[in-house]
Amino acid sequence: MRVFLGVTGASGAPYAARLLESLVGAGCDVGLTVSAAGIQVLGTELYGDPALPRDEVLDRFAGHLGAAVTTYGIQDYSSPYASGSAKVDGYVVCPCSMSTVGTLATGAMANLIHRAASVALKERRKLVLVPRETPLSSIHLRGLATLNDAGAVILFAAPGFYHGAKTVDDLVDFIVARCLDQLGIDHSLTARWGQ
Repeated sequence: MRVFLGVTGASGAPYAARLLESLVGAGCDVGLTVSAAGIQVLGTELYGDPALPRDEVLDRFAGHLGAAVTTYGIQDYSSPYASGSAKVDGYVVCPCSMSTVGTLATGAMANLIHRAASVALKERRKLVLVPRETPLSSIHLRGLATLNDAGAVILFAAPGFYHGAKTVDDLVDFIVARCLDQLGIDHSLTARWGQ
């Protein structure tokens, strides 16, 4: 399975890290693009330093996962994810900033993450957006509703507690499991309800 993962500047780096590892663990080929603000969030939330250079953050984030992950620059429109003619099974933006939501909802494209998400929508492919913002303004809500109407799955980074979470990792796994479910990828991150 071929999956695009965009990481933007919303808080939620642990979700992105666990999702990337889970996609690779499931045998997916992953195309990764991280925005400038996404680099700062990864540096801050995963490595304790928002000033880490982009290359160092990307190496720490994905370097250990080998050839299953190909990293593309934020302006790399030669990437296969920039075209609907490329075979891609699913697209995820995790975390998804409200800036990204607003841009996508207007049909604008300023970088590869926007373009890949736009391709997913126009080609009627699976697009999962994982916003992590609260509270939401009416502007945010209208943007999210527009994207939902266009075919995106809006999967808030709002973990449930009914599965008996005992650690923060359990809460992260809850959201990542829901993302994998939306992509049709088998996993054992969380128990199924009723099992």
